[in-house]
Amino acid sequence: MNRVQPKTNIKMKTINVNVKEVLGTVTAEQIQALNPAAAEGLEKLHKGTGLGSDFLGWVNLPEETPDGLVAEIEASAKVLRESCDYVVAIGIGGSYLGAKAVIEALSDSFSMLRSDDARRCRVLFAGQNIGEDYLNELQDLLRDKKFGIIVISKSGTTTEPAIAFRLLKEQLESQLGKAEASKRIVAITDEHKGALRQLATEEGYKTFVIADNVGGRFSVLTPVGLLPIAVAGFDIRALLDGARRMQKATVAANDENPSLLYATTRNALYRAGKKIEILVNYNPKLHFFGEWWKQLYGESEGKDHKGIFPAAVDNSTDLHSMGQWIQEGERTIFETVLSVESAQHTTVIPSDEANLDGLNYLAGKRVDAVNKMAELGTRIAHVDGGVPNMRITIPALKEEYLGELIYFFEKACGISGYLLDVNPFNQPGVEAYKRNMFALLEKPGYEAETAAIKARL
Repeated sequence: MNRVQPKTNIKMKTINVNVKEVLGTVTAEQIQALNPAAAEGLEKLHKGTGLGSDFLGWVNLPEETPDGLVAEIEASAKVLRESCDYVVAIGIGGSYLGAKAVIEALSDSFSMLRSDDARRCRVLFAGQNIGEDYLNELQDLLRDKKFGIIVISKSGTTTEPAIAFRLLKEQLESQLGKAEASKRIVAITDEHKGALRQLATEEGYKTFVIADNVGGRFSVLTPVGLLPIAVAGFDIRALLDGARRMQKATVAANDENPSLLYATTRNALYRAGKKIEILVNYNPKLHFFGEWWKQLYGESEGKDHKGIFPAAVDNSTDLHSMGQWIQEGERTIFETVLSVESAQHTTVIPSDEANLDGLNYLAGKRVDAVNKMAELGTRIAHVDGGVPNMRITIPALKEEYLGELIYFFEKACGISGYLLDVNPFNQPGVEAYKRNMFALLEKPGYEAETAAIKARL
């Protein structure tokens, strides 16, 4: 950690983190000046000596996940896949975003419309909203269909998933009877306590445990994320293998640690007045990865009136909506670009004799090559416009690389939170809206809160 100049380009076997295009806004010395504090934050994660140390189970999770648990998840997924055409994963926040992100990244964009896709059953999501029309339409879709449920909740009483589970459980039991329905319901919940644990025990549901020391937004590599991903037909062993490689790559507090470089760079930018980070992708399959990342960083860092605001855009789509603001709006932003090296398919732009669209100069080129130039041209334009850019290159959208990316961001999040001097692992602000909602709904036990809030209306 004593080098005068930190590396701006860390090339690993898979992920490449490049921060060269921030150096017009902050200097290499400013980034390096944060290395001692970042090293201290990394040590706190490994030794459990920092704020929120009760929630560090994710740090060693990839290497500590027993093969027996993986096999059990795979077996449970196989049962659901063989008995169901649809499996509804019920959860909110970290209980659904990680699984949704991975499934969307790996799936055929139009798999839901393909009748010939025998490889996987369809994983749907509920409990992530309180949309009456959404739930009604979901129930209508599932009427007379073979479906199962994965319900994910530590307590079993969180409002959004509890409503969805009550509705879908009743529907499944009415279609199959309670005994058969219980075979198609898997509960991922607390090991000993809570309403869902009690119900699962009484009804004989297959269960997996949400560990006490792993918070929701860090839970994608636990059964919370692994079971829906396995049901969707993807290789959770490869996902964990990638995470294990990244776990090993982020142990040392040196210039080869990509999570440390990302954490120090974004915090140097924050201290230079760049308060908003925009996660940019050029692959539509990464949209929900941006949503997962927003929760990870927003819920971890947004407290004590501190924190980089996490936003996300899908380019080149959003270049035609948000591009103007990014190019010439307030200079309080920086970008982190997710760049996928290799597309899964090959599509070549054809020649056209009339050439009315003027595209013949692109004839014979792959669509992905055009996309790469759109990405490069945009990065150059934004940097020239005063928007510093980091770039994270992913070789391809495959399980092992997504596993690396997930752990990379998780580890960087912990370091970054400690650099901000906040507790990265609690979310006290979430409770404020819950209290108000319960008061307005006149939940028993909230009589005083109900009276107080109604007096304000």
